[in-house]
Amino acid sequence: MLQKTFPSPEALKRFPFGLADIAVILGTLVLLALIARVGAGALVSFQPPHDLPSISLDPANLPYYAGRSTLRMFIALFFSTLFTLIYGYIAANSRRAEQVLIPLLDILQSVPVLGFLSITVTGFIALFPGSLLGLEAASIFAIFTSQVWNMTFSFYQSLRTVPRELDEAVTLYGLSRWERFTKLEVPSAMIGLVWNAMMSFGGGWFFVAASETISVLNQKYTLPGIGSYVAAAVEAENLPALGWALLTMAIVIVVVDQLFWRPLIAWTDKFRLEQSASALAPESWVYDLLTTARIPRLLGGALTPVGEATNRVLAWLSPQQRTFATEPTSTTGSDRLYNFFLLLVIGALLATGMHFILTTVGLAEVGKTFTLGLLTLGRVVILLIFATIVWTPIGVAIGFNPKLARLLQPVVQFLASFPANFIFPFATLFFIRFSIPINWGSILLMALGAQWYILFNSIAGAMSIPTDLREMARDVGLQGWHLWRKLIIPGIFSAWVTGGITASGGAWNASIVSEIVTWGTTTLTASGLGAYITEATETGDWPRITLGIGMMSLFVVGLNRVFWRRLYHLAETKYHL
Repeated sequence: MLQKTFPSPEALKRFPFGLADIAVILGTLVLLALIARVGAGALVSFQPPHDLPSISLDPANLPYYAGRSTLRMFIALFFSTLFTLIYGYIAANSRRAEQVLIPLLDILQSVPVLGFLSITVTGFIALFPGSLLGLEAASIFAIFTSQVWNMTFSFYQSLRTVPRELDEAVTLYGLSRWERFTKLEVPSAMIGLVWNAMMSFGGGWFFVAASETISVLNQKYTLPGIGSYVAAAVEAENLPALGWALLTMAIVIVVVDQLFWRPLIAWTDKFRLEQSASALAPESWVYDLLTTARIPRLLGGALTPVGEATNRVLAWLSPQQRTFATEPTSTTGSDRLYNFFLLLVIGALLATGMHFILTTVGLAEVGKTFTLGLLTLGRVVILLIFATIVWTPIGVAIGFNPKLARLLQPVVQFLASFPANFIFPFATLFFIRFSIPINWGSILLMALGAQWYILFNSIAGAMSIPTDLREMARDVGLQGWHLWRKLIIPGIFSAWVTGGITASGGAWNASIVSEIVTWGTTTLTASGLGAYITEATETGDWPRITLGIGMMSLFVVGLNRVFWRRLYHLAETKYHL
């Protein structure tokens, strides 16, 4: 009689594939198939100025629309990450480049999404004649501009506050610039970068409707997507369609969180700069699946020789260089020449601006936009004060308490990722029903999109405080305000400044869609610079578009120079580990 035998656990471990590998293979194939199916829609022919077919409000189309929007979001996130690593590194490691790149970053952050669309739509369409790819590229670029500035500020600030002892160790070991970048700078910035990328991704959803329903220069272009679906539902005053869109958006956020952000957060826990392990590391079933499967390790082992060879070449091409912090601060002849060149450029820009004002809009229009800018500035200041008082303690509590983090972190991620402007139609109905002035109601709408920057940076800052410092503070009996003054505020200050400056820029940008809200044929308009730019963009009034964007840039850059840069300097010199 034959006896059945089953393989032992040791024998099962020797099998080339396991259940985890099968799941990884099937998941990869499904993902590729979905990308191919959704991406094929971007390759259809398109001949402007003819509009695309109208968006169908049939809920059966929502999965496809959501897929198109999500693909655009991830493409924009890829380019945002690439830009962040390059731009932030150059700005943090070159004193001369920093003098130009950081003010330029302030200006770029202040330019609203509609401003970028007004300038780039025609160019992208011309770049891909007869194809929808041009309009897709314009939409992705608009989402990119809503994501990238927050990530770049975070990475730049992290590089400027690298712990001194680690910086000295890298210098003593003689690591090249490439080795310093990959072994010190990127790992030390990883936690803050991932949390800010997650926040930026959520901020991208806020502008997805504007990037998919593009109304510029008296021309309207509509791309299939969940944002354009919501815009069509608002125009049709179709509440059931809005409800289906909100449900679909909630499902998309949960799926993206489980399959992408949560594994990424679990992976970045190993980059914590501390001597003792965190009390309770973040968990992710996808991350556990990937670490259990053999295929990722096999692929990693096969690619290791290529990676090592590439690292050696890049290390040879980038010899060791003194860090930015040790550069001499004395003014040399070349520095004076460089500063003189900058003054010439600034003078030329001012002269061009004055000529533009005198020959187009006139000085009276400048005074009007300045007054409108003051009104929007007041809303931004109220928002920042509210967000700091409410969300900073909550962020610290989530970052410090593992059990609370496990409970509230998914909720926070959902709220931050959910596009607040999808709720604007309901808010508009609420304002109309209860006769709430939009001049005050727009502050709430701006807060729905911008307050999360402070919350997420507070969480990231609290998580970055080493566990041994927390334990020491607890052992010596620090509590209440003394704990905040001695540990929490110094520990999260740098991250809070990054959150504050990006929340400020995000609030200015959000004013574009918050100061004008519609429901069907009813439009509520607040007095502010955001509403001014929106109206000028829709009518194609180039002089007013340019003036409005320029005035908003002056407000944002001035606020950054006078207030936020001083806090950045304080974070670099006093409040960092």
